[in-house]
Amino acid sequence: MKRLRNHLVGLDEGSVVMFSDFEDGGDMWTGTGPRLRRRAVSFSESFRSPPTVMVSLAMFDMDQKTNQRADIAAENITEEGFDLAFRTWGDTRVARVRANWFAMGELGHEDDWELY
Repeated sequence: MKRLRNHLVGLDEGSVVMFSDFEDGGDMWTGTGPRLRRRAVSFSESFRSPPTVMVSLAMFDMDQKTNQRADIAAENITEEGFDLAFRTWGDTRVARVRANWFAMGELGHEDDWELY
């Protein structure tokens, strides 16, 4: 559990189109084996410390002839943003993916003092 120092709780959210590889023959659609796609996400305002971030698949379009394998995660979380990472492997063919995200954490306050 994350305990917050004061009443200033910030919530931010968004939706990101990760890729659309079926249009141009990208490796998520035509490749095999381990594949990774990253997208940098910036928060609309900085948090006081790295927030808790939750991500989910909002839309995915996959070939029905192969196994559907997918992993999505928030990585490298900082006060300013994070990396959204989508992975697949094997013979899975992924045409496109959209992800939603939600961040919750403590915000700075004008009365915060940092002497050193």
